[in-house]
Amino acid sequence: MMGQKTGDETQLFYAFNLDEYVPENHLLRRIDRFLDLSKLRQHLADYYSHTGRPSVDPELMIRMLIVGYCFAIRSERRLCDEVHLNLGYRWFCRLGLEGEVPDHSTFSKNRHGRFRESDVLRFVFDEVVRSCMREGLVKGEGFAVDASVMPANANWREGVAPDEVDWTDPKHNTRAVREYLAALDAGELPEVSPKKVSLTDPMSRWTAATGPAFYAYSTNYLADMACGVIVDVEATHAHRISEVESTKVMIDRVEEQFGLKPERLIGDTVYGAAPMLSWLVDEKGIEPHIPVWDKSERHDGTFSRSDFQWDEAADEYRCPGGKLLRSRQRHRGYKPGTVTRANTIIYRASELDCKPCPLKQQCCPNVTFRKIVRSVHEAARDVARQIAKTPEYQHSYYQRRKVEMLFAHLKCVLKVDRLRLRGLSGAKDEFILAATAQNLRKMANLIGQPPPAHRIGTPA
Repeated sequence: MMGQKTGDETQLFYAFNLDEYVPENHLLRRIDRFLDLSKLRQHLADYYSHTGRPSVDPELMIRMLIVGYCFAIRSERRLCDEVHLNLGYRWFCRLGLEGEVPDHSTFSKNRHGRFRESDVLRFVFDEVVRSCMREGLVKGEGFAVDASVMPANANWREGVAPDEVDWTDPKHNTRAVREYLAALDAGELPEVSPKKVSLTDPMSRWTAATGPAFYAYSTNYLADMACGVIVDVEATHAHRISEVESTKVMIDRVEEQFGLKPERLIGDTVYGAAPMLSWLVDEKGIEPHIPVWDKSERHDGTFSRSDFQWDEAADEYRCPGGKLLRSRQRHRGYKPGTVTRANTIIYRASELDCKPCPLKQQCCPNVTFRKIVRSVHEAARDVARQIAKTPEYQHSYYQRRKVEMLFAHLKCVLKVDRLRLRGLSGAKDEFILAATAQNLRKMANLIGQPPPAHRIGTPA
């Protein structure tokens, strides 16, 4: 006989243990092993009042945000609903069965207030990196740096020229606009002004780096090459100069926070400009495993700069014909050894040497004498060129894929393929939270796996 549930079998009392309903191999249980927020309240103590109604527990909000970024729940409204319904999320957030989930507006209020004032998201990120270090996932021998462009929460159709906007208009009085005007007054924006800005997020940068132009920010990762742990993250404008300069900020911050300074830094050609290489070699003592940004090679059949022999002691070049190129000759108003605005020194041959030279057609067929432009940081560039010939450099070239895979994981798995928050501070919040989630997931997957369960027919 087919039975039927009557619906009137309501049990009066339940014996329910939430901990027993979360599987041992659940991602959040494995993450919980490494997430230490014991110092969070101490960090935030100065930003909370000692009187008035009790506020929402900051640890609860941080844990909910980690759940959202680990499971690609970008909307805070939806996050509150999911935590309310999901037993695993409740267990991780220490809510129990009857714990009240805070309203979604609580996140916005704290984000624009005490969370940014105290830089608490950076504090949580640093604590997770320290957990990675304790577990042996960070070696500090080699770091890789890279940037990825992230579309901003701005409509590309609403761009206007900066000088055509009346920023005093009350309809433009938004938080993102106020942040932009404050940065403009403080001189914190890039020197090159954009052709047009977004009225909804004027801090975002109009870029065509990956195809059709759009408004965007850049997320910059500094990753340890041992296991691909992100040791620092920085949000910048979608501009190459800002991305390269953020590398210096991240390396200095990692050294200050964790006492780590890599022996080598891996990067692509964008980071191979002469000033950056000089900073790494001369100031930090770090080997640049980076291709040199070099436009001195010629492809028209004439001699390139590499065909000239450099004499460091004499401060001169010697051409293939045996003649000298010096910077000490006065020519057209230049003083000896003059450094140009581009931080270069120009070395020139004598017209009397070049005119009768049998190699002139291979050297300077269209001008009367040959000149070579040498960067004041050329010594650091030479160091990078020598490193590029070593087997270690080839190994670093393949290791660089680890940081590129982090961006693929960020956009494909965590679904952070477009920003929700506006302004550079909003981009910073999202990038730090996403990097924190990536590090926690990495720890959970590498060392947080439980022992294999006992199976029938196998010895216990």
